Amino acid sequence: MIKRVLFGEIQSRIDHKKAIIILGARQVGKTSLIKEIANHLPEPYLYFNADEPMVRDAWKPEHVRSLLAAFGSHKLILLDEAQLIEDAGRTLKIIIDQNLGYQFIVTGSSALELANRTYESLTGRKWTFELFPISTQELVNDCGLFEANRQLENRLIYGSYPEVITQKPDAKAVLSNIMQSYLYKDILAIGQVRKPIFLEKILKALAWQMGNEVSLNELSRLTGADVKTVDAYIQLLQQTYIVFSLPSFSRNLRNELSKGKKIFFYDNGIRNALINNYASLPNRNDTGQLWENFLMAERLKFTSYKSTFCNRYFWRTTAQQEIDYVEEINGNISAYEFKWNPDAKTRFPSSFNEAYAPIELKVIHRDNYWEWLTS
Repeated sequence: MIKRVLFGEIQSRIDHKKAIIILGARQVGKTSLIKEIANHLPEPYLYFNADEPMVRDAWKPEHVRSLLAAFGSHKLILLDEAQLIEDAGRTLKIIIDQNLGYQFIVTGSSALELANRTYESLTGRKWTFELFPISTQELVNDCGLFEANRQLENRLIYGSYPEVITQKPDAKAVLSNIMQSYLYKDILAIGQVRKPIFLEKILKALAWQMGNEVSLNELSRLTGADVKTVDAYIQLLQQTYIVFSLPSFSRNLRNELSKGKKIFFYDNGIRNALINNYASLPNRNDTGQLWENFLMAERLKFTSYKSTFCNRYFWRTTAQQEIDYVEEINGNISAYEFKWNPDAKTRFPSSFNEAYAPIELKVIHRDNYWEWLTS
């Protein structure tokens, strides 16, 4: 089992006062993580999986008394897939407010319901973390830099889901199972998707256009869904940790594009599974897209796990000058270009340098990427 970066941070928050909430996509290892944490604590625990109808019923607010009876002498309670319980947050609040000494560790694969309703109920009563597919830092910690670099091309194609990395020969089958059994499960369960066929079409269109600026009108034309539906479904895909967006950076220059966003996937393997393309890098024409998506997702993991609060952007002008990634931390701006080939020539636009005086300009390529994602 690959040790997760969050293990120690979550363990340090065990106080038997506040609930610990872990958000992330299905199959990224949330269940394994919370059980591993629980197994390192001296007290026994109870585990509830909200995929089971009986569990969902038991955790309704009106059943708190019988739920407490079910806990018995256990003070460490694990609740998995809590987004499926309509009033999980209210139930947790009722129990926590009684100061009975319970420690709740709660997971959810959707920020949609769990974050909204549970957050409202648990204001001041929770610690929240996000768990992603295996990060570069975690892989380096597990197997060393040499082996992590050896696996780099494989990660660009098959992604970084734990089961994909630990069962490499079965990577295609694992991704197929995630696609068929889990990818849309929470969105459809929530019931806000009236036409699932549009959801799949939109996601595949985003996969083909990965890393490009998104045009809702173009996606509408490609999928046959109206613009409002396209926009709503993209938001659902973001809230269930399938894709994330990057807005444009614009402040000083007249010809900067002030609107627009790019869409990236949290995992390269899911993207390639959607378009059914597992060809090796020499046989692809989208290596640049895969590299950009990989780095964007890995940087998001890195900054999230380090609790680095930053703003993320891309930059482009009407004159087609562009920078792949602009990062702002405490008012300081850094700019990065992504090139798979270490020998590729790159120039940062002088207009950007003059307008924003970035503290760092750097090209991230396959020979130095690990420094940017592990330091």
